[in-house]
Amino acid sequence: MFDSLNERLSGLFDRLSGRGVLSEKDVDEALREVRVALLEADVALPVVRKFMDKARELATRRSDHQGRQTRRSGGQGRL
Repeated sequence: MFDSLNERLSGLFDRLSGRGVLSEKDVDEALREVRVALLEADVALPVVRKFMDKARELATRRSDHQGRQTRRSGGQGRL
């Protein structure tokens, strides 16, 4: 069970790494894959919901921060 979860999450992170800034669509797709992987690994639904809410909050906060940084620096924001 954990091997399968590890493989799915590792594959997801491998696909996402090196992309730079992720779009909202990329984040939605990645979170969907994480949710499915966790549920298939029999993680309790309340735990999955709480994790997904926190992950979305962090991803949104990070993208907002990068957007402000990019606007301030004339397109020279850090990745």
